[in-house]
Amino acid sequence: MPDLRITDLAVQRGDRIVFRHFSATLASGDIIHLQGRNGAGKTTLLETLVGLRLPVEGTLEHLPEPQHRHWLGHRNGLNPALTPLENLQFWCALNAERSKGVPAALEQLGVKAQSHRPVGSLSTGQRRRVALARLLAVPRPWWFLDEPLAGLDADGLQLIAELLAQHAQTGGTTLITSHQPLPASLPRLRVLALTR
Repeated sequence: MPDLRITDLAVQRGDRIVFRHFSATLASGDIIHLQGRNGAGKTTLLETLVGLRLPVEGTLEHLPEPQHRHWLGHRNGLNPALTPLENLQFWCALNAERSKGVPAALEQLGVKAQSHRPVGSLSTGQRRRVALARLLAVPRPWWFLDEPLAGLDADGLQLIAELLAQHAQTGGTTLITSHQPLPASLPRLRVLALTR
């Protein structure tokens, strides 16, 4: 995969420029921890990189195609009336993928025991784990994750660190926002600060 190159990017939300002159290069195997205070534009940058928003200045070279990227925002994107199993099977069908990896994904995320309960009856952390299981159920090389650690307990945080490390070791690239620190032991971990 070619490197994603971001050069002098400026992004607008409404009538306000959120940030200008942001440049970075993301290579295969990188884990990029995007940091910045509330309102600095972290979510806006991720939305731009996944095609939900257009930049007003700058260039983006080698953006990954939609079928090569995962976007996980603040909301889990789960139907509360469906079970975790049904939610992930629907996700696979939506992406024209076979769903045979769904049970293993739920098991790896620690929610296999809840796989037949409605998502609406699960705890906040369990719902987040089900949403994160999509990363494994439909493998893709690029992960764009906006505050994926929100609502997770210590075991959940350790589990996500393991997933990030595995993804990097297989050549996957992650751009992640989090107000919580990531383990310094993660391979190819870099911190990028987003300031106005």
